[in-house]
Amino acid sequence: MGDMDPHIFAVAEEAYKQMARDERNQSIIVSGESGAGKTVSAKYAMRYFATVSGSASEANVEEKVLASNPIMESIGNAKTTRNDNSSRFGKYIEIGFDKRYRIIGANMRTYLLEKSRVVFQAEEERNYHIFYQLCASAKLPEFKMLRLGNADDFNYTQQGGSPVIEGVDDAKEMAHTRQACTLLGISESHQMGIFRILAGILHLGNVGFTSRDADSCTIPPKHEPLCIFCDLMGVDYEEMCHWLCHRKLATATETYIKPISKLQATNARDALAKHIYAKLFNWIVDNVNQALHSAVKQHSFIGVLDIYGFETFEINSFEQFCINYANEKLQQQFNMHVFKLEQEEYMKEQIPWTLIDFYDNQPCINLIESKLGILDLLDEECKMPKGTDDTWAQKLYNTHLNKCTLFEKPRLSNKAFIIQHFADKVEYQCEGFLEKNKDTVFEEQIKVLKLSKFKMLPELFQDDEKAISPTSATSSGRTPLTRTPAKPTKGRPGQMAKEHKKTVGHQFRNSLHLLMETLNATTPHYVRCIKPNDFKFPFTFDEKRAVQQLRACGVLETIRISAAGFPSRWTYQEFFSRYRVLMKQKDVLSDRKQTCKNVLEKLILDKDKYQFGKTKIFFRAGQVAYLEKLRADKLRAACIRIQKTIRGWLLRKKYLRMRKAAITVQRYVRGYQARCYAKFLRRTKAATIIQKYWRMFVVCRRYKIRRAATIVLQSYLRGFLARNRYRKILREHKAVIIQKRVRGWLARTHYKRSMHAIIYLQCCFRRMMAKRELKKLKIEARSVERYKKLHIGMENKIMQLQRKVDEQNKDYKCLVEKLTNLEGIYNSETEKLRSDLERLQLSEEEAKVATGRVLSLQEEIAKLRKDLEQTRSEKKCIEERADQYKQETEQLVSNLKEENTLLKQEKEALNHRIVEQAKEMTETMEKKLVEETKQLELDLNDERLRYQNLLNEFSRLEERYDDLKEEMTLMVHVPKPGHKRTDSTHSSNESEYTFSSEIAEMEDIPSRTEEPSEKKVPLDMSLFLKLQKRVTELEQEKQVMQDELDRKEEQVLRSKAKEEERPQIRGAELEYESLKRQELESENKKLKNELNELRKALSEKSAPEVTAPGAPAYRVLMEQLTSVSEELDVRKEEVLILRSQLVSQKEAIQPKDDKNTMTDSTILLEDVQKMKDKGEIAQAYIGLKETNRLLESQLQSQKRSHENEAEALRGEIQSLKEENNRQQQLLAQNLQLPPEARIEASLQHEITRLTNENLYFEELYADEPKKYQSYRISLYKRMIDLMEQLEKQDKTVRKLKKQLKVFAKKIGELEVGQMENISPGQIIDEPIRPVNIPRKEKDFQGMLEYKKEDEQKLVKNLILELKPRGVAVNLIPGLPAYILFMCVRHADYLNDDQKVRSLLTSTINSIKKVLKKRGDDFETVSFWLSNTCRFLHCLKQYSGEEGFMKHNTSRQNEHCLTNFDLAEYRQVLSDLAIQIYQQLVRVLENILQPMIVSGMLEHETIQGVSGVKPTGLRKRTSSIADEGTYTLDSILRQLNSFHSVMCQHGMDPELIKQVVKQMFYIVGAITLNNLLLRKDMCSWSKGMQIRYNVSQLEEWLRDKNLMNSGAKETLEPLIQAAQLLQVKKKTDDDAEAICSMCNALTTAQIVKVLNLYTPVNEFEERVSVSFIRTIQMRLRDRKDSPQLLMDAKHIFPVTFPFNPSSLALETIQIPASLGLGFISRV
Repeated sequence: MGDMDPHIFAVAEEAYKQMARDERNQSIIVSGESGAGKTVSAKYAMRYFATVSGSASEANVEEKVLASNPIMESIGNAKTTRNDNSSRFGKYIEIGFDKRYRIIGANMRTYLLEKSRVVFQAEEERNYHIFYQLCASAKLPEFKMLRLGNADDFNYTQQGGSPVIEGVDDAKEMAHTRQACTLLGISESHQMGIFRILAGILHLGNVGFTSRDADSCTIPPKHEPLCIFCDLMGVDYEEMCHWLCHRKLATATETYIKPISKLQATNARDALAKHIYAKLFNWIVDNVNQALHSAVKQHSFIGVLDIYGFETFEINSFEQFCINYANEKLQQQFNMHVFKLEQEEYMKEQIPWTLIDFYDNQPCINLIESKLGILDLLDEECKMPKGTDDTWAQKLYNTHLNKCTLFEKPRLSNKAFIIQHFADKVEYQCEGFLEKNKDTVFEEQIKVLKLSKFKMLPELFQDDEKAISPTSATSSGRTPLTRTPAKPTKGRPGQMAKEHKKTVGHQFRNSLHLLMETLNATTPHYVRCIKPNDFKFPFTFDEKRAVQQLRACGVLETIRISAAGFPSRWTYQEFFSRYRVLMKQKDVLSDRKQTCKNVLEKLILDKDKYQFGKTKIFFRAGQVAYLEKLRADKLRAACIRIQKTIRGWLLRKKYLRMRKAAITVQRYVRGYQARCYAKFLRRTKAATIIQKYWRMFVVCRRYKIRRAATIVLQSYLRGFLARNRYRKILREHKAVIIQKRVRGWLARTHYKRSMHAIIYLQCCFRRMMAKRELKKLKIEARSVERYKKLHIGMENKIMQLQRKVDEQNKDYKCLVEKLTNLEGIYNSETEKLRSDLERLQLSEEEAKVATGRVLSLQEEIAKLRKDLEQTRSEKKCIEERADQYKQETEQLVSNLKEENTLLKQEKEALNHRIVEQAKEMTETMEKKLVEETKQLELDLNDERLRYQNLLNEFSRLEERYDDLKEEMTLMVHVPKPGHKRTDSTHSSNESEYTFSSEIAEMEDIPSRTEEPSEKKVPLDMSLFLKLQKRVTELEQEKQVMQDELDRKEEQVLRSKAKEEERPQIRGAELEYESLKRQELESENKKLKNELNELRKALSEKSAPEVTAPGAPAYRVLMEQLTSVSEELDVRKEEVLILRSQLVSQKEAIQPKDDKNTMTDSTILLEDVQKMKDKGEIAQAYIGLKETNRLLESQLQSQKRSHENEAEALRGEIQSLKEENNRQQQLLAQNLQLPPEARIEASLQHEITRLTNENLYFEELYADEPKKYQSYRISLYKRMIDLMEQLEKQDKTVRKLKKQLKVFAKKIGELEVGQMENISPGQIIDEPIRPVNIPRKEKDFQGMLEYKKEDEQKLVKNLILELKPRGVAVNLIPGLPAYILFMCVRHADYLNDDQKVRSLLTSTINSIKKVLKKRGDDFETVSFWLSNTCRFLHCLKQYSGEEGFMKHNTSRQNEHCLTNFDLAEYRQVLSDLAIQIYQQLVRVLENILQPMIVSGMLEHETIQGVSGVKPTGLRKRTSSIADEGTYTLDSILRQLNSFHSVMCQHGMDPELIKQVVKQMFYIVGAITLNNLLLRKDMCSWSKGMQIRYNVSQLEEWLRDKNLMNSGAKETLEPLIQAAQLLQVKKKTDDDAEAICSMCNALTTAQIVKVLNLYTPVNEFEERVSVSFIRTIQMRLRDRKDSPQLLMDAKHIFPVTFPFNPSSLALETIQIPASLGLGFISRV
């Protein structure tokens, strides 16, 4: 590459080779004018190093090094008039290498960031790129909090007038910048912190000031830009507003706060913005260096210097001066290296050489940096108290004008100066030099920022408190440009700190000296970038401009020296050690110099190509490469010779090993054949033994099963009797409690009424007496004598009263003080007593629990002793029976042999009869089974619907519980002042919940307030599973109670005919009770409203001292709450009493004798008459009588049923005992038979037994086919159970066989080992030679390992913060489910139950949190439904159960779970999937509901059909013609979007079908309901329109292959309604056709459509009333619901069919975008 045309890769390759060859650090200096391509060249050089060398570790350091470029360009580059991507800072990057010359890290140093560009840009220029990237990405959701807008809206980005660069997309560049930050380890929180600070700088630039007078200014109140700045920075608005308009002046004794003018405030604002940006720039560079830093020791480095080029603009300021000063230093270094040092070395080595003249820029550098130079005078002027730019300019003129040829003064300006640089003359404007050199920022503003609540902002200013030496850099190797105070001394700390602050120029000069030292210590390589033209035009080359640049940067002189010079050189020793290979032994002499001369004369014939110096040999260009070629050819020939020799030796050794291996294989094969024959003999003998013991085992097991069955029946029977006894006692106890409560309630009501009457009488009497007294007083008041009497002695009385008042005031003050003291003592004593009481209660409860445990343990010990004695006695009996059994079997064997022949003949006849009967039975049973399966499917769907509704209610109550818990935490623990974000899904709708739940919450308030509930406890899965089991038990009990209730209802229906007069009386009673309930409910609502008001009052008061638990306001509120809760409890008891009375009255209507009914009716009539007078007393009395009668009748009926059931069970037990004896006898007979005849005998016996049972039950149930059918069903069930038992036994046999094989292998291996140990002498000792062992590729087991502390991080990255759109588009469907299951597999592999439980629990809770937070997003709900189902299928597929392993491969079967059975968690996941499915349906309904009516009914899909309005209708202001927002196409598009999203997420096809079925049901139900409620829609044309729309929906189903999903059947009511609008409606035949056609519509719906039918034109007629009556008469026998409208909220029960995955777990790769680097594959 070095021989090709000049290229940046050639320079980089040369530097890399020299570093490896010479073991010396290298530098690449990229220089040129602004816009010549220095930054791009530096990037390509770094890319070359990253590609060629690679990294020493797996951390991809080279990618991080390259990733630093977009970050530094975004924050340090900007558009200028000469360059669209101009670097406004200098950087020197050291790329570190290890001993093998691989990249191990990097370090970056930066120089002189142009801070003034943040607040000012010239015309056609831009600010730094990052600001425009932020504005372009302002619409992203994560950037909404920054409140950004267009770049033209901000003062700091619109000054240049060109916010857009042609061909550059700022939004895409922003994405690249964020990606680079992530690669370098800058977290998302830190990235958002950087963007917040940058956005705050933009908003700070928009802060405006208004002048009050010449020396002061203000900021408008609640100024929006400043408010946004303070919110983003987390600082106080008032403080920042104050210090932006004021400054603090410190004197020797005092400090003054002085207002500043508008101009000064604007300058202070800009200085603050520049200071913040510079600090942020330094912080980012520090973090980049930390990411690039390596712990490995650095062996060498290559430095790449990308620094600003020579600049000259129309207005040149302090920044251009520093930039050009740096270029002068670099040019001097280039001259020193290329010209001075090169020629000096030639002269030193005494090589014939003629000196070449070149331009030396040392005078220009002396003008700038020498004593009394420009920088020295600038620093001196900055130290002056009243120094200005004008005085500094005059000093420059006085010092250098007419004394230095390189310094000039412009003709028309006294505030500028001109310097003759090496490239061109540049005129600098003095204005702003002093201010930029000082770089002053008000300390008060910095202090306000340091007190920020935003944690990242104070970090930026931490180094302000430390002094930095001028020559040292920060952690990144950078020299900061802001002034930093040194360590203050005693006396006047403020003044001394100011004196030790170093100026920007001084710091920049020191950093340049450090850079020069670094460059001089390395071997430099130069890249000169030439700018083709000054107008940024492509494919335009200005020759004069290019030659000018070449001459200015010294390239022409370099070419001249290179042509005449010797670029390559070696010392004699280095040359000898390098090229010793090319020398022969006779050429090597003791004198190294003479040896080198002799060799070179032979190798290079042209003596002009090299020169011999004193210590070195100098070569012209290309000679070293020629010598390297000769050396490589010599080494290659030697390598070929060595390879030839070694390959021959290796092949000979291989042949000898193969021969020896063949002999060994023959020996082992012969031995293996002999061992196989011996093994065959052993296995045949073992097989006969196994058969013998297995047959014995089968017979014993059959006997044990039957014995266990009888024991189970006995236990169930005894438990049933005990439960019945317990229920009887419980009912009696409840009846006593009801009587007690009713009598108490009656007494209280009587007392209250009597008290009310007495009080009323007292009030009336007192009112009458008061009226009389008032009349007397009025008469006396009118008389004059009265006034005279009153005035006598009035003055004396007033004086006495005044004295009394004073004395009472004193006494009152004393009493108040005593009361306050007593209250304090009382409160302290009460608190002590409360704590003692609670402690005693806890100890008492613990003692009770302990005593209960001791008693229970003693009872269990006694039971175990009894069981032990029973088992011992039973064991003795069994042993005696076994002896008898053996004797009897020997006798029966002979008899069975004789009977066997007879049984065979009977067997054939019976088989023939059984086959015929089986055919008949199967035909009849198949028909009945089809009907029963349909009925069972309906019942199953109903049960599923109930279960899923219960799940929905449970999830809703769980959310309600969480919301109430958060409310209580807010009420008790007042949050700290500050901004706190509330959950967007928080629901405050309390009307959805029942009254009982609110009372329960009120009862729980005191206990919740005592517990600190700051953290929400996650749901415990074990507790949840226990609760779920309890729910199933309660459902079973509920089913039993439901059966009893059905029986009672049948009895009630029989007695309806006898009681026709009762309903009138009962109606009056029920009306009274309903009125009472309404009153109580209204009172409950009032109490609930008061409770809500109290809660609002608590939440509105934010002061912690007001709502603290000990505050007086808090006590008052808690007393009110307790009183309200007690009143609610009273009301609740009254409601429960009334409801129990209602239920008892409804169930008490039972058939009785005529006399009883007559007497009861008369009693009820009398009670009703009394009720009019006495009210509630009569009502309570009636309720008590009816409950007593009901309890008596229930007890009698239960007693009868229990007796009947006991008799039936006794008969069954007796029959089972007989059957058991018979089976024992047959077993004994079979044991006497030979093994071949035992199987036939057992089959023959089983056939005869089954035939006998069939004949017996056929005769028994000949008159009752239903009972016979139930018997057959139970028989089939029993057969199925037996088959399952056989399968389980087969499984155990297979496991035992596998174990036998394993043990056999182990025995064989042991035998082989013994054989080998017997003959050690046969082994020939051979020398062990090293053999290369190839490394096998790692075989992954399909598991993922993670640490327990990383569980929260796993859940956060994989569930909480995962975006479904990116996962669905880029990754395989169901990837999160696979990852979670692989983690569960690893925990199962480790046998860690805690890890499995915590992972599954946190997974389920996290999915619930995600759905609660983003439950309205269809994509999110669909994504987690598919992943939950996939996780459930994975748990089934790899559970190890045979039913789920049918479709697995052998590799997948190896991945099954081994230690834990997660069947209970599968049920929990199934319930979670049901909840997600219901939430998905609700989201679908919310999206589709506004579209359905407009698209299906109102919009004209077929144009012109419904153009005529129905006659006789007024104009409607509906959305038929006005809005037109939704059409059928919009519905189809929405359906397409739903279907595509579900397919992208990998949802199961069967589940998609169920979702589509639910969507179509919603469409049909809402359309039909609107049709039934709108008269203008019931016409022939509208029916045609609906038919067409339905056909379009069916077409959509065909396109998606969803016709078999059942969705079409859900539209059947709508189709029939449309057909009903189109058919004839006149004759009886039409009525018959309508009745047969509309089987999916109810009678009420058909009649409603016919009544609403309206003709559109004169050719149609309305439906007559007689036709509608005929329809009603024909449909009166149809049993359907009287409901008119369909239930649009109905949700079909969902099922999740098992869908195994063919994806192998070991092939799954985890993408880096998920951020799961802490997980490793196993």
